[in-house]
Amino acid sequence: MLVGMIFLIQNIVTDQATYNSIFNKVFRPMTNSAKKNIPIKKARIKPIKKAPASAEELFSLYEKMLMIRRFEEKAGQLYGMGLIGGFCHLYIGQEAVVVGMQAAAHEGDSVITSYRDHGHMLACNMKPRGVMAELTGREGGYSKGKGGSMHMFSSEERFFGGHGIVGAQVPLGTGLAFAHKYKGNDGVAMVYLGDGAINQGQVYESFNMAQLWSLPVIYIIENNKYGMGTSVERASATTDLYHRGAAHSIPGDKINGMDVLAVKAAGEKALKHCRVGKGPYILEMETYRYRGHSMSDPAKYRTKEEVSKMRKESDPIDNLRELMLKYKMTTEEALKEIDREIKAVVIEAANFAQESPEPDPKELYTDILVEV
Repeated sequence: MLVGMIFLIQNIVTDQATYNSIFNKVFRPMTNSAKKNIPIKKARIKPIKKAPASAEELFSLYEKMLMIRRFEEKAGQLYGMGLIGGFCHLYIGQEAVVVGMQAAAHEGDSVITSYRDHGHMLACNMKPRGVMAELTGREGGYSKGKGGSMHMFSSEERFFGGHGIVGAQVPLGTGLAFAHKYKGNDGVAMVYLGDGAINQGQVYESFNMAQLWSLPVIYIIENNKYGMGTSVERASATTDLYHRGAAHSIPGDKINGMDVLAVKAAGEKALKHCRVGKGPYILEMETYRYRGHSMSDPAKYRTKEEVSKMRKESDPIDNLRELMLKYKMTTEEALKEIDREIKAVVIEAANFAQESPEPDPKELYTDILVEV
């Protein structure tokens, strides 16, 4: 009917301008209305989702986590061979925490942690051969073979240990934050502690001082579910550990510490909070260690099924690997090549750690006092 009316008008009105005026006023609204009433089936095509980060960034995160994993596996092997003495606490499973945080950090930020520290050193760009040589107690180590697994430092990379006493690094890290504020250098202290240290009195003293003086410090709680052999539920009356700063009005978040991108995003938020002068921040990273508390721990307090389930469903390296393959950023062969290259670096570090000479006995008398 509408088409017939338009045809009739075309035959009656000879002036084109008059016809256009009538059409736009009368028939254009009618045709638009008709179109609106026609049901149109949308094509069922899912939009292509954008990757959560660039290929370059994901590769960098993957390589750093894999370096820590392969390094720790080799360290465990050397310990079993009797080449590493004393205690040795491996970071296998928790790699996403420190790698994600370091990806968010700025040059000049400080890092301090407890005795599970090899991964933190590598994430701070300390050389694998220097770290491995310290584990074997050799001259080529970062502490000249005198510190071992739990006590090595690098002022150049602003890594301040490795500390063997539970919770002792927290007040020291708070002091690093004070130094940043005193110097006005825009730096932030990142202080790592485990769920087993969270009930220490010195931790709460540090929280109070940091908030009182608005110090730029992030307290990163690596909650791997077990403090030595005791589950967090059996050791802590409240298990939302990021709330532990509430009495001092310190904000906090709980993060999936097995997701390196989630860690990085949380780190960026917390670091920004500290840099603008708002004081301390608490991040509870829910993570998991696959090995025992130390190499001497058989970990009989948990089942093999529990560990296997975490490895299968939540492994930070495997999940990032699948993400890169999903977005066609790489291939299986390319990832295997990265693994081969990293293993070669670790093997070279292990060889260096065994060939480097033992410290001269005279070293017992060095590095005791600071020369002013």
